[in-house]
Amino acid sequence: MEIRWLGHSCFEVISDDDVHILIDPFISNNPSCPVPVEELNPDIILVTHGHSDHLGDALDISNSTNAPIAAIHEVSLFLSKQGIETIGVNIGGSFIFRGVKFTMLDAKHSSDIDMVEEVVPGGVAASFLITFEDGTSIFHSGDTGLFGDMKTIIGDIYKPDIVMVPIGDKFTMGPFEAALASMWLNPKVTIPMHYNTFPAIEQDPTIFANFVMQFNPKISTVILNPNEYFEYNPEEYQD
Repeated sequence: MEIRWLGHSCFEVISDDDVHILIDPFISNNPSCPVPVEELNPDIILVTHGHSDHLGDALDISNSTNAPIAAIHEVSLFLSKQGIETIGVNIGGSFIFRGVKFTMLDAKHSSDIDMVEEVVPGGVAASFLITFEDGTSIFHSGDTGLFGDMKTIIGDIYKPDIVMVPIGDKFTMGPFEAALASMWLNPKVTIPMHYNTFPAIEQDPTIFANFVMQFNPKISTVILNPNEYFEYNPEEYQD
């Protein structure tokens, strides 16, 4: 499995069965993303919430590739009215697409759709757990603050292998809180996101990595540059 970070909270995940999953595709207006929208050809798009730096280019990419967009019910209704094929989900719900299981979980953030002239209600922010046929799972936390279910539900019950957590502060967790979240989620690998896109969320990711090392040295922190790939091999992370 390969994971490519496209800056901000956008990731492309490519499964061993060549399913291309695009998460929070903020591309064309993302100053940290060097990849043109036209180069992306996902099979499915996940949107964690309605803010423009996450919904981003989802509509244009879906229109050009026919990839459905999975999102919280209210965001999916908004997208459906634009003629987009959607998969509406809500917290705790799951669906299977091309052999991959997608589970929508909680996040602590707002979600109104702010890319239109008059802000549209967007339900609540969410996160996604992606589980592949071999049992490997990825947790994309979306924009969120720290909350106890990261440990008692997501970490203890779902046990993700890889997590992506925001470290930018101000609008989400900062490095310290994100490292605590990583400790609670207890993955094999944690990847920081949602930082250094704009001055308001400038962070040094090595500070996050150092906190993770202090809290649980068994967790590997992978710091990616925009458009950089990380190849995950479960055999390399056996207990």
